[in-house]
Amino acid sequence: MAGGGELVVSFGEMLVDFVPTVAGVSLAEAPAFLKAPGGAPANVSIAVARLGGEAAFVGKLGDDEFGRMLAAILRDNGVDDGAVVFDAGARTALAFVTLRADGEREFMFYRNPSADMLLTADELNVDVIKRATVFHYGSISLIAEPCRSAHLRAMEIAKEAGALLSYDPNPREALWSSREEARTKILSIWDQADIVKVSESEVEFLTGIDSVEDDVVMKLWRPTFKLLLVTLGGQGCKYYLGFPWSCPIVQNTTS
Repeated sequence: MAGGGELVVSFGEMLVDFVPTVAGVSLAEAPAFLKAPGGAPANVSIAVARLGGEAAFVGKLGDDEFGRMLAAILRDNGVDDGAVVFDAGARTALAFVTLRADGEREFMFYRNPSADMLLTADELNVDVIKRATVFHYGSISLIAEPCRSAHLRAMEIAKEAGALLSYDPNPREALWSSREEARTKILSIWDQADIVKVSESEVEFLTGIDSVEDDVVMKLWRPTFKLLLVTLGGQGCKYYLGFPWSCPIVQNTTS
């Protein structure tokens, strides 16, 4: 996909989610699973393209059936996959996702290691990254080398080229060796972002305080930020520009 518009480049993981066909059961109790594309950064790319924006994805997939399927899904949704590389020696990541009775998700990952973890800085498509108006990423790619170094280098390239850096940490605790390691690595790049999005549970995870009151959320604010967004589930969201604003959930009236 080529164009002269404002490009959103997402960096990180893309994987296959296997979701039970019924909600509120454990993985062992699930009668069957449906496969679906997953990975928060890739989902952002697809969402941007579906909304009419220009999007590209940077990451690594296994040179296997699932990897080729995911690359095709990117293309079919209008996402530039020219910065996707394939690894013949590693599989595409898989995740089994439990939909609990309360609607929350639990994850069981298969990454030993998976291809996304093996992306190197030398494999980055620098031309695509330099075109970014917004460079978006999460924290999963910070867990292990060599992908961590590739992630940091991609951020550096994007920032030097003038892109806004957009950070959705989206921690998956099961993938980290400890909560402390997750917090430390997630916050290690906190100050470099221009835009940060967190959920209610992530505010607690990062601050240690079970609250989304303004004084708690502002512990996450940095002078370098342009926007800090806190999603509140069915209650909408709050956003901060150095001071708080709230946005109620919008009722969908379309048919």
